[in-house]
Amino acid sequence: MTDQPRVELSDGAAIPQLGLGVWQTPNDEAASVVGAALKTGYRHIDTAAAYQNEKGVGEGLLASGLARDEVFITTKVWNDHQGYDSALRAIEASLKRLQLEQIDLCLIHWPAPNRGLYLDTWRALIKAQEMGQVRSIGVSNFEVEHLDRIISETGVTPVLNQIELHPRFQQTALRTAHAERGIKTESWSPLGQGQLLSDPAIAALAAKHGRTAAQVIIRWHLDSGLIVIPKSVTPSRIAENFDVFGFKLDAEDLAAIAALHQADGRIGPNPTTATF
Repeated sequence: MTDQPRVELSDGAAIPQLGLGVWQTPNDEAASVVGAALKTGYRHIDTAAAYQNEKGVGEGLLASGLARDEVFITTKVWNDHQGYDSALRAIEASLKRLQLEQIDLCLIHWPAPNRGLYLDTWRALIKAQEMGQVRSIGVSNFEVEHLDRIISETGVTPVLNQIELHPRFQQTALRTAHAERGIKTESWSPLGQGQLLSDPAIAALAAKHGRTAAQVIIRWHLDSGLIVIPKSVTPSRIAENFDVFGFKLDAEDLAAIAALHQADGRIGPNPTTATF
């Protein structure tokens, strides 16, 4: 299936709403994993320099035989490459590893405020976009204070912020701030790193719809207007995660999932205090 929903970004580009995340996918497996996903129907692959698998992702894309404009590729500038010149070099290196002439979406992976370089890094992404190396530019793990600083200092708003987001950590306030600024929200660790798959409320909804727990959670992201990138290296699970377009959650279902939010539900690092 290739007629999957797409989300229009503020710069006019359109990103497939469901993609494959390849965090923790070894580089020597990435080509086959990406190949399986593209064969299934995925048209959006999310990688990063820090994942050390951009080369495999590029090989998988090339081997698929798909036209370049059929597949949306996201990558990210890692913290130790922040800074204007360093970020520009990092983008060049990502292009070479991916074997691409242009990256569809490039993100700053973390604000890393302790480094004090995310503003200069954002300026580098703006320059890379002007040079045609990247089509769209955005950020990942930015809080409102980080977003407002780069917007006010450069006049350029990220098209997207990729953040930890799952039923136990729903980021309602940040999503509202995104909407007010014309920024789309993309969910990483959308299944709560597997911790939600045995939740009784999710299990009940899975039984109601005749679906798996993972499919219900992915559907929740889609029905909430979020871009979502579940990860897997198993072809059957990759296919299962993509088979979510034949049903929708109703208001009662959405209310049940809304009740799962926990104030302390964050699994990953806090972007404001993380020092890596």
